[in-house]
Amino acid sequence: MSLNTRISVAVAAAFVLVVGVLLVANAAGSDDAGTQAPATAAVDERLVRPDSHKLNVAADNKVTFVEFLDFECESCRAAYPAVEQLRKDYAGRVTFVVRYFPIPSHFNAERAARAVEAAAQQGKFELMYQKMYDTQAEWGEQRVPADDRFRGFAMDLGLDLAAYDKAYADPATLERIKKDVADGEALGVQGTPTFFLNGKRLEPRSYDDLVKSIDAELG
Repeated sequence: MSLNTRISVAVAAAFVLVVGVLLVANAAGSDDAGTQAPATAAVDERLVRPDSHKLNVAADNKVTFVEFLDFECESCRAAYPAVEQLRKDYAGRVTFVVRYFPIPSHFNAERAARAVEAAAQQGKFELMYQKMYDTQAEWGEQRVPADDRFRGFAMDLGLDLAAYDKAYADPATLERIKKDVADGEALGVQGTPTFFLNGKRLEPRSYDDLVKSIDAELG
């Protein structure tokens, strides 16, 4: 078995594990959780704002994949390798967008989002995004503020710490995150991760489901 094949198999296996949790979380919120988002024209504006963070950008802007996520969510961490593999496989053909959706019951989720947003203001969104998932096991599921740890991440990434501190504590940073949450709630997001593809909410049961959905949109 080639290295690429082994990687694909591992990614698919990880995604299978998260799908069950994701489907239960989304179904538990309300009887409407399984419905698709409303009309595309209204959805597009809520899904991708001018200030939304894009990890990859397709030149033709034909296909857009949006994820509402929580950096402390274990299901999001489990899905992270799958999303990274999709980004690699569809680089230049699919635009990948990240929206914040910290769950209130996750003690450090909002703090993590503020840290990522503060890093984004210095052009390091992707690096901090990856750092959060790579280290989640160290700080997640704890009832202790992780502010100092996140500041350490900023130091590791070579950020201007004075600017980072200012952005991290700035009410405008939290408001930026809350706007993402408001959009998600308006779209019916009730659990994380939640995926949208060209305005349609996805409910994949396997990694292959995601691939097939993207391939269908690419035509």
